[in-house]
Amino acid sequence: MYIAGDCHHRSHTIHTTLSEMIKDSYIKTVIEPFKIKTVEALTFTSYEDRKRIIRDAGYNTFLIRADHVLIDLLTDSGTSAMSSKQWAGMLDGDESYAGSRSFFRMEEAVRKITGLKNIIPTHQGRAAEKILFSVLGGPGKVVPNNTHFDTTRANVEFSGALAIDCLNEAGKQTHVIADFKGNMDVAKLEETILEHGADNIPLVMITITNNSGGGQPVSMENIRQTRAVCDKYGLPLFMDACRFAENAYFIKMREAGYQDKTPLEIAQEIFSYADGVTMSAKKDALVNIGGFLAMNDDELAVQCRNLLIVTEGFPTYGGLAGRDLEAIAQGLEEILDEEYLHYRIKSTEYLGRKLDELGIPILLPPGGHAIYLDARRFCPTIPPEQFPAQSITCALYEDGGIRAVEIGSVMFGRTENGSFVPPPMELVRLAIPRRVYTQSHVDYVIEVVAHVHERRNELTGLRLTYEAPMLRHFTARFEYID
Repeated sequence: MYIAGDCHHRSHTIHTTLSEMIKDSYIKTVIEPFKIKTVEALTFTSYEDRKRIIRDAGYNTFLIRADHVLIDLLTDSGTSAMSSKQWAGMLDGDESYAGSRSFFRMEEAVRKITGLKNIIPTHQGRAAEKILFSVLGGPGKVVPNNTHFDTTRANVEFSGALAIDCLNEAGKQTHVIADFKGNMDVAKLEETILEHGADNIPLVMITITNNSGGGQPVSMENIRQTRAVCDKYGLPLFMDACRFAENAYFIKMREAGYQDKTPLEIAQEIFSYADGVTMSAKKDALVNIGGFLAMNDDELAVQCRNLLIVTEGFPTYGGLAGRDLEAIAQGLEEILDEEYLHYRIKSTEYLGRKLDELGIPILLPPGGHAIYLDARRFCPTIPPEQFPAQSITCALYEDGGIRAVEIGSVMFGRTENGSFVPPPMELVRLAIPRRVYTQSHVDYVIEVVAHVHERRNELTGLRLTYEAPMLRHFTARFEYID
């Protein structure tokens, strides 16, 4: 809104926030805090087309062509819509091989938030994990985490180390309502350290928000408690910081003493307890590619940079173009905007609330970046070894062209001594890309999920016809069990 000024100042901008606008007013709707300047057409397919497409893809949604998908909720990673300022920054990117000014802008943005000394760019988060665990992992080593996500676990185990999850008990119960279900079980963490020996634990990790645990946040108090255990045994604490801004906003909403702090101030306190971070910038930096590894330890940084040069590139570009570094720097500013975070969390909550009101079992409360269907309660007649969550993802695509992803026995199940061992939860993740879909798209998703739930007794289990030795969910192929 603008008002007339004097001859020297023709206008003054009056800025307020959405929360201030709706205070003491009739406005209830949470609107997108942006307007759309560019659009991309969606592709519509018939039911018969989709049945054929998913059959040809081996009933694996990862293997479906993107232009055969109507609403793509496979992941929120690298799928964000970038802002006009990010695109402008990309045009100004410095493509110098060494010493690019775009690197220094990205370094400054990361350091402002994390306070960490050594900033090492990588092409995405798993590259940062690969470098870190190639240096610190290895046979006989153990890495505790609240919950390792798939690539983190794979990079730990690829090094020969053992990945151990220490999620609190509430986080394993989809129907339990708790503010911070992503928390580390601090007692289990200490038991793990005592069992395996501190000398065999190169670092402790916390994933914020806890992706495999349903996108649930971790409290500041839990981070402090974890830090205290690390200090007790002389262990460094690293964070998988993919969704740090969403976690910071949950702390602001739910944890006493943080209501009047900004998301930036909360994020800075979070990272003050960390010795290092890995981050896929494809999540909470609002970009399509990029990531970084950051730490305070100079000696460790030298080892990581040496490996970076071999695998990713020179330390001031790390596998990225200068334009990508510019987009990351700008995205890290935008992600901490409180109005954006309010919209982000509330729009995800809207999807979860509507599904819950329809009696569709989901992991409660809704997380920050995704809604997780509880496949065990959704399809109780399909046993875990027949992959009920995978069956639901196939049905969502067949019925409505929606691509989701299984986070259950395909991703985390294993066989021990000839017996199948399922993970604690069988979930279907509906990950919401940032700044991409409108409420009408979300309402369409609700209708399709409701239709699949209505015909849930018609769904059947699946068997594997192909699986890779690691990260099998990306390339596995299935067939229906008659």
